[in-house]
Amino acid sequence: MDIGFHASHEQFPPSRLLTLARRAEAAGFDAVLSSDHLAPWSGRQAHSGFAWTWLGAAMATTSLPFGVVAAPGDRYHPVVLAQAIATLAEMFPGRFTPALGSGQALNEHVTGRPWPRKPVRNARLRECAEIMRRLFAGETVEHDGLVTVRAARVYSRPAAPPPLMAAALTPSTAREVAAWADGLITVNAPKSKLRRVIEAFRDGGGTGPVHVQVHLSWAEEESEVRAQAVDQWCANALPPELNEELELPEQFDAATEHVPSSALESSVLMSSDLARHVELLASCAELGIDRVYLHQVGRNQEHFLDVFGERVLPVLRG
Repeated sequence: MDIGFHASHEQFPPSRLLTLARRAEAAGFDAVLSSDHLAPWSGRQAHSGFAWTWLGAAMATTSLPFGVVAAPGDRYHPVVLAQAIATLAEMFPGRFTPALGSGQALNEHVTGRPWPRKPVRNARLRECAEIMRRLFAGETVEHDGLVTVRAARVYSRPAAPPPLMAAALTPSTAREVAAWADGLITVNAPKSKLRRVIEAFRDGGGTGPVHVQVHLSWAEEESEVRAQAVDQWCANALPPELNEELELPEQFDAATEHVPSSALESSVLMSSDLARHVELLASCAELGIDRVYLHQVGRNQEHFLDVFGERVLPVLRG
């Protein structure tokens, strides 16, 4: 199982994330996952660099494979997103694995269009994936549906079309995206729930790798572990139905104002004990997961990379 580092644009300026990606490689991490947000989850985070500019710089200054989760259909027209993906895949053959998701209103509301219901977003996502694959194949695409395309062609393309994984948080979505996705990316959850998501993807006919983003809160002092999780990642306590509908960081802050750390226990691994983190990651390997991306929700990114690189990764690989 590959162990990657998650670069959270919502929490840090892109210049610092560029340094962190290089540090992750030096520490022995196998890959990097970039978030792709227009806005942060909270006013306390206060950042959100443009992922596609950053990805080009980060991939040019490291040798690691990279991933990203993007949402075509609103903020990104699928033709524009296909061109961005094709450019990175042409420059860095075999190193880029994008995933497509149905998105959150937090990032997509800025176009001013009505925010579709989840079933419509899922149907639109499949349309966008099909359009993008045709563009990767060199076709000139015309399409009328939930999105409109007129005589579009991507001229600079990689020798081999890049894979298009799908992002899913629930078994129902995982089963639905299995019809078109080249793999699955999801987030950590209790082992039984995570197993159901993966099994739903396989039962729906899904093949290819499974990647998991693991949110964790680690610090030397136990008192800091829960405090930083609540301060930086309390939006995880919201159900997907609300998480995908709120439009502004201020709304997320209001919705999570009184969230206790206990509400994060199912979605954020909170512990100062490195053995506990090893245990969770080992359980991911038991589920047949191909790659995990570790997202340290706290601010101490450099210390996290150094300590996990020295004391966690070797134990798992050993």
